[in-house]
Amino acid sequence: MTRLKKNFPRRPLVAGNWKMHRTASDTKNLIEDIVQRVQKIANVDMVVCPPFTSLAVAAETLGRHSVLAIGAQNMHQAKEGAFTGEVSGTMLRDLGVRYVILGHSERRHFFNETDTGVAAKATIAVSYLLRPIVCVGETLAQREAKETMAVVEAQLRGSLQGFPKEKLAELVIAYEPVWAIGTGKVATPKQANDVHHKIRAILTDLFGPEGANLRILYGGSVKPENSAALMAENDIDGFLVGGASLDARSFFNIIESARPVRASEND
Repeated sequence: MTRLKKNFPRRPLVAGNWKMHRTASDTKNLIEDIVQRVQKIANVDMVVCPPFTSLAVAAETLGRHSVLAIGAQNMHQAKEGAFTGEVSGTMLRDLGVRYVILGHSERRHFFNETDTGVAAKATIAVSYLLRPIVCVGETLAQREAKETMAVVEAQLRGSLQGFPKEKLAELVIAYEPVWAIGTGKVATPKQANDVHHKIRAILTDLFGPEGANLRILYGGSVKPENSAALMAENDIDGFLVGGASLDARSFFNIIESARPVRASEND
C-alpha cells in the first residue's frame, strides 16, 4: 500500500462501536481474532467498544498490555446513585475501560440525549481518566436544507460547554452524518473533510491553538473499500466504525488503511 503523508502529526485512532451486538461468550473469540491480526500494527490507537455486558470479558481477554484499548458506548455523569439501568465512569474504569463514546446519534435520537447532557458526561469522564469520544452530525433533512455546518457547530459548542482545557489532550471528536450510519451511504472524502475542517476551526475558536490538534474521526458506513480514500484527507484522523468492526478482517483492513498515512512521519 502506498504510504501517504499529511501535514499534521496527529496519531490516527480507529474505534469499533459494536452497538448492541455480541454476547459475552462471543466477545472472547472476536477480540482474540482482532488482536491476532493487529498486534504488529504501530502508530495507530485501536479501540473496541463492546456492550456493557461484554466489557469484563473483553478486559480479561486483552489483559493489561494489549495493543487494543477498551471503550464503552455510554456512561452516566453521576459517580453512583438511584439511576436504574445506568453505568458510571468509576464502574467503567474499574473494568479497565479507557475510552467512552458520548452523544452518539442513536443515543440522541432514540434516548433523547441532549448537548447539555453530553457536556456533563464529557466533563466528568476525564475526571475518571476516561477519554471521551464526543459525536456530532446532521440528519439527511438538515444536509439537504444546507444546515450541516450550523447543526454541527451548535452540537459541538453545546456538547463541549465547560470542558476543562487542561484535559484537552484526552478529548476525541467524531463526525458521524446521521444519514450515513448503517445505511450503506457514505459522505464523499471531500464532504467529510469539509465538515472536519469546520470542526477544527470551531475547536480552535473554543480552545485556542491546542484545539486544532485534536483528533477528529469520521463515522458513517466506514468499510475497507472507502476507508483509505477518507483517511487520505488532511482533517480526517481515523474512524468510528460500526458494523465493519464486528468482522475481524474488515476491522483490520480499515485499521491498516489508516496506518500508512502517517507511519512514515512517526517512525
